[in-house]
Amino acid sequence: MKQILIFLLVLPFLYLSCGNNNPTLEFTVKEISVNSTNGGEPNLSVTSDGQVLLSWIEYKNDTTDVLQFSKLENNKWSDPSKIAEGSNWFVNWADFPSLRAYQDSTKYLAAHWLQKSDVGTYDYDVRISQSKDDGKTWSPPFIIHNDGIAAEHGFVSLMPISSDRMLATWLDGRNTKGHSHVSNHSHDGGAMTLRTAEFDINGNIFNEAELDEKVCDCCQTDMAMSDDGPIVVYRDRSDTEIRDISFVRKVNHTWSKPQIIAKDNWNIAGCPVNGPAIDAKGKVIAVAWYTMNEDTTKVKACFSFNSGASFEKPIEISRNNTLGRIDIRLLDDNSSAGVSWIDEEDDQALIKFRIVNSFGVSSNDYIIARTSSSRSSGFPKMVKVNNQVVFAWTQSSNERNFVKTAIVNL
Repeated sequence: MKQILIFLLVLPFLYLSCGNNNPTLEFTVKEISVNSTNGGEPNLSVTSDGQVLLSWIEYKNDTTDVLQFSKLENNKWSDPSKIAEGSNWFVNWADFPSLRAYQDSTKYLAAHWLQKSDVGTYDYDVRISQSKDDGKTWSPPFIIHNDGIAAEHGFVSLMPISSDRMLATWLDGRNTKGHSHVSNHSHDGGAMTLRTAEFDINGNIFNEAELDEKVCDCCQTDMAMSDDGPIVVYRDRSDTEIRDISFVRKVNHTWSKPQIIAKDNWNIAGCPVNGPAIDAKGKVIAVAWYTMNEDTTKVKACFSFNSGASFEKPIEISRNNTLGRIDIRLLDDNSSAGVSWIDEEDDQALIKFRIVNSFGVSSNDYIIARTSSSRSSGFPKMVKVNNQVVFAWTQSSNERNFVKTAIVNL
């Protein structure tokens, strides 16, 4: 029976490939304009009823930033709505705001951004504001962490866990305070930690906990909900500076100890600023990440079919000229996933997309857009809804940034 199931799962790929390991699919990219005149750090999410939400920072002037959002309606973005604005924000190409809707809710929304807490370069807090009326009005912000220390707090992931609870994870620098904090985010003393907490629509905070006592300092976190509970992925940091991808799961109301997804054994005495991405449906989990081995950069992906209790062998997506900056989304068959990343080719940066399954059978690489390889181009994001994948990225041009989006029909 197991052999028959495996054959049925891989059959669509075998049919497409006809003996070629890189099947060609029908693939068209349709760009959708966003009302952004000078902005960046876009992010995407999908509500439980399939509404796509786009958030980004619009640079109002040299001192003021505005967090805005739009909804995708009939393949067009609605007029931007303001969530918050400020003149003391920490705006960073790799550490961007997010917007999520509560589970089974079309009106309850939560958004986060980073706001300076003291004069130090990396002294900032995670601020969260919420709406009970579909984004028309927003509550005064609250701080998700309770340490009260002017230190680095960021690289946040938000995820609804019920109709009245939201789960947050973030990198927390409370233990680093008092130690030198140089440009690559390395610390002479205390380590960056991974922490979590829950909050409700009224801003009450619950169940704050430390998940890992020593992690990489400035790589994005991500999380997803499996049938057996939440799973968080992040870049870990060992005492010997091995910085591979780890995960923790919450099973039966208890967080597990950190575990390595795959032993890349990347030894680097600094943060690569390249976090993992995860998606989950039922018991199926897909994870993608960036790594380096023997001076070769790589993008990898792997699957789990038991809610993260174990993972299959990693699949190599790209190597050599890759910049990483990845994202991943499971597709409808639940045995394959779409992976996006950035490669450098001929002095250009290409946002690429590929479909791959757990057997290592994959489509060709498809180019979503050409962009700058500089930090200003940020981290492209994508979400899947129905038979479409929606992409968002930052386009740099003439010293200005523009939020760009596109739709791919699968």
